[in-house]
Amino acid sequence: MNYLWLYLAVMALLWWLYLRRRRRVQRQHAQQLQESLEAGLNEPASLHPVIDPQRCLGSSSCLKACPEEALGIVNGKAVLVNGAACIGHGACRAACPVDAIQLVFGTERRGVDIPQVSPTFESNVPGLFIAGELGGMGLIRKAAEQGRQAVEALRARPRGSFDHDVVIVGCGPAGLSAGLAAIQHKLKYRLIEQEDSLGGAVFHYPRNKVAMTAPVKLALIGKVRFTEVKKEKLLEFWNGVIAKTDLKVSYRECMESIEPDGDGFVVRTNRGSHRTRSVLLTMGRRGTPRKLGVPGEETPKVVYRLIDPAQYDGQAVLVVGGGDSALEAALAVAGQPGTDVTLSYRSEAFSRVKQKNRQLLQEAQQAKRIRVELESNVVAIETDRVKLKTKTGTIDLPNQAVIVCAGGQLPTPLLQKIGIRFDTKHGTT
Repeated sequence: MNYLWLYLAVMALLWWLYLRRRRRVQRQHAQQLQESLEAGLNEPASLHPVIDPQRCLGSSSCLKACPEEALGIVNGKAVLVNGAACIGHGACRAACPVDAIQLVFGTERRGVDIPQVSPTFESNVPGLFIAGELGGMGLIRKAAEQGRQAVEALRARPRGSFDHDVVIVGCGPAGLSAGLAAIQHKLKYRLIEQEDSLGGAVFHYPRNKVAMTAPVKLALIGKVRFTEVKKEKLLEFWNGVIAKTDLKVSYRECMESIEPDGDGFVVRTNRGSHRTRSVLLTMGRRGTPRKLGVPGEETPKVVYRLIDPAQYDGQAVLVVGGGDSALEAALAVAGQPGTDVTLSYRSEAFSRVKQKNRQLLQEAQQAKRIRVELESNVVAIETDRVKLKTKTGTIDLPNQAVIVCAGGQLPTPLLQKIGIRFDTKHGTT
């Protein structure tokens, strides 16, 4: 009998410790949610989870599956506590044991425009197809499948006398898959990518984050049995696919317009014009990087994302922007040996940033590791210098690199101009 009481006492102690820890974690998540709401950072930018509180068991399976720590447990139920951190890979939904998570675009407060497409991914403009994230599918496996199926559909269209059967815009999962399908069906294709790297939105995932959690079928390659793969491994695999299949990608080629041309289109880019029977848009919803529009911006030392802070060792670097991505880029570069970092922002204060980033920036300023120039604008970028216009006058800074973190511009106006219709999603599939 004494052993029974001892067993019960140990079990009661363990249960009490578990409940105490759970309550503490829930208080932390509730505080995180409140801070996100106060900072205006809980509006997700893209595909994101919505949790059904009636089904949710509060098991925390979705939290463990979310590398970005965008989810938390509040009042015993899972909630999105940091919407700005969510990148829409859907690992949380796959991990939920009771199917309580749905992936949606938009919220009650913030609508997201999604183009109308048919079951074959053709828009209301005949010959113009849309697949992947731009069409409302952020999951890698399904985006790749959509790219393959879209090519299956468009290859049935009469080819005519065009230079290309299809111009594919965007080299993310859907675009890569579409390019492989075009090779398989012996189509004349051109695959363009505005950046200098493949992967689309995946390329912008944080290091070592889970990028895909389900198998995917690719033309020429077959079924790829990924179950859980990190970003770097997936990008390495895709680069291997390009080498193996001789898939041609035109990097740093940005679409500027699409114009009707008889039964086809003319796609105009910064590299020229391409006459094509069909167009397949597979770009993500990050959009084209918003540029500064100043002299010298076209030089190679100007980039629109931070890839590897170590590449800036010993350099004078200007970071432009006022969001979390700009602050995080400046802090990461400032942590490298011998760097001289200036952060330029056009407004008088950083208003929509995480409190943690704000605090780290303040500490870096006090330690003189980062110079902050508020109410400033870049007016010229030169070979070894940059000019900033500030409220007290123009300053001239030594410079070897510029990182612009000013957000992106979605192609919605361009697509509306050529007649594509959109539906506005407010937290719906």
